[in-house]
Amino acid sequence: MKVAAQKLEKMTWFNEPTNWEIQNNTLNMFVTPKSDYWRISHYGFTVDDAPFYYTERGGEFEVKVKISADYKNRFDQAGLMLRIDHENYIKAGIEFVDGKYNLSAVVTHKTSDWSIVPIDEAIPFVWIKAVRRLDAVEVCYSFDDQTYTMMRNAWLQDNHPVKVGVMAACPDGDGFDVKFEQFKITPLADQRRTEWLQKNAGN
Repeated sequence: MKVAAQKLEKMTWFNEPTNWEIQNNTLNMFVTPKSDYWRISHYGFTVDDAPFYYTERGGEFEVKVKISADYKNRFDQAGLMLRIDHENYIKAGIEFVDGKYNLSAVVTHKTSDWSIVPIDEAIPFVWIKAVRRLDAVEVCYSFDDQTYTMMRNAWLQDNHPVKVGVMAACPDGDGFDVKFEQFKITPLADQRRTEWLQKNAGN
């Protein structure tokens, strides 16, 4: 049986932007100015107001998307987000800082942290993939959708529904255009249950 990719039309907005459209399962949007996701640490403020377009999943899965954008201002960013609530989320993608592109990940549990992998040159697009297994999320990037390199492995509570989708933020600027293509979620068999079934085969 052939399984179709997650249809963007069936997803839900959190902080819906003013301008967006979906065509051929591609989401284009103009990112809300002065918007972001961050909690407390280093900067001393909390914001939770950037566009996030998501569906909800209860188990283990792989999610990936192709991202291209017209980054303009410091901290312009676009990527995937996995979110339990306002105190527990992971966002990962491209972030434009001081004129340079960075693969960026923010992991938030009560407070936020930030890690980056600098990119030497401008890139027209990137694929970001996240794999949720047990209590961890592995985030990877690719420039060709063939070879993926891990950029972060982070804890996220398991056995708990999670909102998963695409996000973009413009903390310091007046907005920018971003395009999300080939968004796909692939369900994965529960690892603990699979191991139990294997150990108890025929019983």
